This record gives sequence, structure tokens and C-alpha cells, in this order.
Amino acid sequence: MPAEAGPRITIALDAMGGDHGPAEAIRAAAGLSLSRRDLGIVLVGDEPLLTRLLAEERYDPGTLSIRHAEGFVPQGEAAGSGLDARPRASILEAAAVVASGAADALVTAGSTGAAVHAAARRLGRIRGVRRAALAAVYPTERPHGPREDPFALLLDVGATLHCDARDLVTFAVLGAAYARAVSGNESPRVALLSNGAEPGKGPDEVVAAHGVLSRGGVCDFAGNVEGLDIPKGTVDVIVTSGFVGNVVLKMLEGVAELATDLARDAYARRFLWRLGLTMLGSGLRQLQELTDWSQYGGAPILGFEHPVIKAHGRSRAPAIANACKVAAKVARQHLPREVERALARVQDAIEGLPAKGRSAGPA
Repeated sequence: MPAEAGPRITIALDAMGGDHGPAEAIRAAAGLSLSRRDLGIVLVGDEPLLTRLLAEERYDPGTLSIRHAEGFVPQGEAAGSGLDARPRASILEAAAVVASGAADALVTAGSTGAAVHAAARRLGRIRGVRRAALAAVYPTERPHGPREDPFALLLDVGATLHCDARDLVTFAVLGAAYARAVSGNESPRVALLSNGAEPGKGPDEVVAAHGVLSRGGVCDFAGNVEGLDIPKGTVDVIVTSGFVGNVVLKMLEGVAELATDLARDAYARRFLWRLGLTMLGSGLRQLQELTDWSQYGGAPILGFEHPVIKAHGRSRAPAIANACKVAAKVARQHLPREVERALARVQDAIEGLPAKGRSAGPA
């Protein structure tokens, strides 16, 4: 991939996170050092181990460096206590590298909870943002936007489980800004997830957020959408609470896995079905490529002063490299300042909204 215009962007890469350990992060960083001279990578983790693994790869030493860290928070362990027990954990050290100005963005394939907590401890929130949002990129039935984007954004999916109206309005601003930065869509359409399209449908916080967003000045607001609209691609960004978003995301993942299992079972059992699936082979391959999370780089954790990208825990080197490219792209767009300006335009309306709910997460 050719270098992008502008100064070099440096990524702090948590090399210890992920199901496959530091070897895949090392391969990703080594490959990027040769193909993207506009990127710098700070590998954060066990320095002796990373040095030994890096020596086995071909790379440009002018774009890579190592920052020592001690330990990491395993998947499934409580994030807060896990970080308390490991004050020099790799995700905390990576966030500290960004906070110091030595890197512009953070990428990890490790624990989502640890990433959210580490960012909260080391990276300041954007002015006007009270709570972070974890966004998920998901495939849509039809391309949309000026670039015919086959993906849309759903947030929050687990960083803030219980949201009030102010949080939902803020998430709308965050989601729209991220869509502009990554997809190049100057006016992404944003909707609230509810149980009906009418403005008065949904819980109190959704109705109140609808009232603010519909006044204009925040984003290109499309109103409410229902669950059945999520895969259709009628909007670019869908906003909901972390609890609902996490349930929706896991349901979508479960349906995709079920469809794959049914197709595999049908292929094994019936000759006619096997023949039909063979004839549909190219279409199924396109669907597989479309739903391949390794292609779109990971999930952004939005709301902090610097980009934080959470790559999938099962990420191999290509997926981690894509996550680094996405992080660099967002870092070049100065997204925090754009969010600040958008929130300032509706600050009075947001302050007038009732505060309700509590923060918890991630799911």
C-alpha cells in the first residue's frame, strides 16, 4: 500500500494481546515497516521476547522500536483488577506511549475491557465526552454513501452498558466523525436504534436524544431505525446503548455462524444441495470476504483524545496490520477537534437533558 501524504504517524502496538501471542504482532509490524514508510511502530511488550522474534523477520529498523512492558491482562480476567495487579502491563504501557506524545494512536488485539480501562487511565477524553463508546463495523445488504461502502457502524456495543440521552447524542457525534474519517463520507446518515420509526417510540433516553438530534446541527440525522433495518444499509451509523448493542452484535455473529454451519451440513448430506452450493460458490466467497473482520481492521474505541483500535482477539498479522492502517488514517483526521466543535454547537441542549443510568462495561 503506498504511503499517505503528510508526516509519519506512529502506532503504539500492544504486542502481547491477542490469542496468537506476540509473533503475529511482530510479523504485522515487520511487514508494515517495509510497505508503509509513512508509519512508525512502537512494539510494546516483553523486550527480550520481542527482540528475539523480531530478529527472525525482515524489517526496516528505522521505523520500529520496542518499549518494555511486564505482563498482560488475559481475556476473561476482570480488567480493573487485572490492571491494578500489573501496573506495567503491555496495554497500560502502550497507552502511556501515546499519552507521552511518542505515538499518535493505540492498537491492541488483547482484552477489550483492559483496552477501555487503560485508555481511560492514560488518555484524556475529548472535551464534552463523558463516556467512551466501542463501535463495531458490520456488513450491510447494499452499499451506501458516496463510496458505495459495504459496511456501517454500530455503537456502543459494550463500553458503556447503560446510557442516558446525553450519551446517545455524544455517540451520534462520535460515530459520524469516525465514519467521515475512515469512509470519506462527508455527511454520514445517523440513526437511533428503537422499537419503531416514530419519534416517540423507545425508552425515555432514546426519545430525548431524538429530540436533540432532530433539531439539526449535530449530524445528518435519519431518525429511528428498527432491528430489521440494521443489515439493510439504509444508514451509515446506528446509535444505541452498550447493553443493547452488545446483544445485537452477538446475535449477528451467532446468525452468521449458524448460516455457515447449516450450509456445511447441507453440503455434506444432500447431493442436490451440494450441487446448488457449488453453483453459488462465487457468491458465498463474496459473502465470506464481506463479513471477514480481518479486512476492516477492528473496532474503534471512541471518545478519547487519541485513536484506539481494538483488533479481533483471533487476529493474525494481516488483520493487525489493517488495524494499524485504520488507526493511522484516523490519527491524520484530527477527529477529537471535530467532535469538540460538533458537541459545542449543541452543548446547551445536551446539558438540558436528564441524566439517567450508570456506566458499566465492557460486556
